[in-house]
Amino acid sequence: MRNDKLSVQSLDFAISIINLVKRLKENRETIISNQIGRSGTSIGANIYEGQYAHGRADFIAKFQIALKEANETAYWLELLYKTDYISEEEYKKLSSACTSIRVMLISSINTTKKNAK
Repeated sequence: MRNDKLSVQSLDFAISIINLVKRLKENRETIISNQIGRSGTSIGANIYEGQYAHGRADFIAKFQIALKEANETAYWLELLYKTDYISEEEYKKLSSACTSIRVMLISSINTTKKNAK
């Protein structure tokens, strides 16, 4: 189990997304719940894969995929909020966590690219 900040935050975020998906499915919402379930949990999976990458290019590729998944998750969160599936408070909490992960991913990608030169 990884203990770095990005791994911990992405795992905690995935747990929050899984709990959200459970609630959405209890309310018979399946379209968005399936989408956000995949993208929201994929972030951490790609971060974990990237940490065991076969070199810098593979690391960057995995982290870029994680970033794309985080961006997609942010979209689904906004859509859930705007369609009244989640409260403003929950939206802000999850959106803030997602943004924090995105910032760390961008920083890691940029640092790795800069150090590769």
